[in-house]
Amino acid sequence: MNGFAAVDFEFARQVLQRGIAALFVVAFVSTINQFRPLLGEHGLLPATELLDWARSSQRGRRLLRPTLFRRLRYTDRRLVALCAAGIVVATALVAGIPQLGPPWVPMLCFLALWFGYMSITSIGQTFYGFGWEMLLLEAGFLAAFLGSDRQPPPTVVIVLFWWLVFRLEFGAGMIKIRGGREWRDLTALMYHHETQPMPGPLSRQAHLLPAWFHRGEVLGNHFSQLVVPWLLFAPLLGLVVPGPVPAIIGAVAAAIVIATQAWLVLTGNFAWLNWMTIVLAFSAIGLPGIGAAHAPAASDPPWVVDGMPVYWLVVTCAVGALYLALSWWPLQNLFARRQLMNASFNRWQLANAYGAFGTVTKQRIEIVVEGTTDEDPDAATWHEYAFKGKPGEVHRIPRQFAPYHLRLDWLMWFLPLGHSLDDWFTAFLVRLLEADAATLRLLAHDPFAGERPRWVRAVSYRYRFTTREEFRRTRARWVRDGRRPILGPVSLRR
Repeated sequence: MNGFAAVDFEFARQVLQRGIAALFVVAFVSTINQFRPLLGEHGLLPATELLDWARSSQRGRRLLRPTLFRRLRYTDRRLVALCAAGIVVATALVAGIPQLGPPWVPMLCFLALWFGYMSITSIGQTFYGFGWEMLLLEAGFLAAFLGSDRQPPPTVVIVLFWWLVFRLEFGAGMIKIRGGREWRDLTALMYHHETQPMPGPLSRQAHLLPAWFHRGEVLGNHFSQLVVPWLLFAPLLGLVVPGPVPAIIGAVAAAIVIATQAWLVLTGNFAWLNWMTIVLAFSAIGLPGIGAAHAPAASDPPWVVDGMPVYWLVVTCAVGALYLALSWWPLQNLFARRQLMNASFNRWQLANAYGAFGTVTKQRIEIVVEGTTDEDPDAATWHEYAFKGKPGEVHRIPRQFAPYHLRLDWLMWFLPLGHSLDDWFTAFLVRLLEADAATLRLLAHDPFAGERPRWVRAVSYRYRFTTREEFRRTRARWVRDGRRPILGPVSLRR
């Protein structure tokens, strides 16, 4: 680092800008495929109803976060247009095209992605209530101020990325250590691989590893989330301590974060959470000698300071001052007895609090949706609807979907954890009875090939991974038992 310019962090900037933009592409593609049947004009929880409530209620106007659709009437076509524009802009950033111009060009592009996607999450209700939504927004906002290839990365913005990784990792670590006893007695990961929301193709193999390995996983998690994040700030010592040691410490800390997140990528499906954490961790890797290709002279006062135009220095320092003011609440939250998880302290979702899995469920309960075309539900033959990601048929190998986000499948995992069935689930059953084509496209298999069932119902099963011996005998990945009726049979009135 060299004062206001993080001259050794050009590689980090390239990874941050292109990686964050790539995840915006994934987010907009996920939205264009799923928003309309979930939240569109004829969705399970229509966004138009939320917007109408916000317009007619003072409380609604206060609670609704910033969105283009506050002033511009929502339609499905406008939603598609917004997503298509977001995909185009984000793809250009992945290719590095806006970064070839002055710094305000990528700034405007990232701010457009930030506000465009916020316009979606603000009306996304429970289907967009995940921590990685606000993480993408905050990362996109900070990426707007990394500048272009014409000047070195601003030190203040690189440090703000370290602060983001710190809140993300240390916050998650504190949530765990204060949470369920399983994190303190080192048994959490004896259950997690099996009971996580959406297992991946390697989750069963991870679950079957010996107990000593799972205890080591928990210890490694505590070390990487409670100790390592502090070391991300070590490169700042390079401003006063000569030599490469501070930069090496920061790079090693980043490598540990990347390695632990890569293990989570291999063993689960957490949308873009782990992928984003990997991208953000690269912010602490400084590589001397990889600088801006067209960097101006290091000093040409008063218009250039440490290789940066003075107007850009003012802008980035203002962002730093803004974050200094906003960070009091998340800093206080990190050490609060009642720590908030995945919480925003302002309407613009900046300087948020993060965290995940303060407790780990000990058994997996899955709700299975079935339908029949028979007239008598008591004597009917029932057929199961198959979801894309969540467990169902016991012989099917779980697939890898992350960083793509299957929103319906994720909420199906949360459903048995609640005290009652959510409103969206009742609407979902109605759509199945109507054989709604858009809703059926969210599923992996419709047993009625587009025809309307006469009845649908929901039942629950307890799922667990098969042991190695059970797999050799049955070739099944899961064992399910403990069947219990949840809802139905129900049908449409005729």
